Amino acid sequence: MKRIIITLLAVVLYSASFACDVCKKQQPKVLRGITHGAGPQSNWDYVIVITIAVVVLVTLFYSIKWLIRPGEKQADHIKHSIFTQESV
Repeated sequence: MKRIIITLLAVVLYSASFACDVCKKQQPKVLRGITHGAGPQSNWDYVIVITIAVVVLVTLFYSIKWLIRPGEKQADHIKHSIFTQESV
């Protein structure tokens, strides 16, 4: 029963994620059928979205990189004072 509910929910969300016929007519060729609404009003909208996407990807890259290999090896780094502190 749980599998059926999850499958139905996935199908409904999948079909709702695409644009309706009215929205398809309002979108430029690049975004037609993907998004709802009026679409970009000028070329600056594309520049803003691309810039934000680059910032997000760079942030994601460095977040994952520093989570995997933090790189603090100095003996006087603050993390050592936290790890070696006795519980009160």
